[in-house]
Amino acid sequence: MAAARALRASGLCRRRFLSSFSAGGGPAAERGERQERAGVDFSPPPNSRSDWIGPPDKHSNLRPVIFYVPPEESPLERRLREARQEAQACNQRFWAQQNRAFHQEKEEFIYSRLKAKGLEIRDDTGKKATLNAEEMADFYKDFLSKNFRKHMQYNRDWYKRNFTITFLMGQVALVRALRWLRWKKKNVGN
Repeated sequence: MAAARALRASGLCRRRFLSSFSAGGGPAAERGERQERAGVDFSPPPNSRSDWIGPPDKHSNLRPVIFYVPPEESPLERRLREARQEAQACNQRFWAQQNRAFHQEKEEFIYSRLKAKGLEIRDDTGKKATLNAEEMADFYKDFLSKNFRKHMQYNRDWYKRNFTITFLMGQVALVRALRWLRWKKKNVGN
């Protein structure tokens, strides 16, 4: 119980991907493999047998995942894990770029509107000047309209990736079920 509180307090969460993934041995690091951890500043304990989700990335606001690699990972399971890693990396890249562009354009919009009103970025007390909700609504509408095609392309790619991941998950589940049935049949006969 205290360990769970400590994990929650540190901002780390643990989750299982598939229960049968946790049946294997140690993590990928023990086998000499490394996961891509661009910008990830946390790591699961060496004896972990599940995926780990870290604190939100400061640029994309998405929570990075370190995927568990079972010691006897099949080629199909490896394809699934790699598809998930690729999807995560693409999401991180897209939202980091999108958020940077959003914040930059927002600052430029606020500056131009304040300048048009004859106001400075900071008032007499040093507090940052802001615009009202109606003025900001104009910016949000323009930003979404300008990036509509980019968002539509992102959504199409996201659906394709998730369909592939779902298909691979179905294949992995089927292979595991068949393996379990063969094992069950073999052990019932003894």
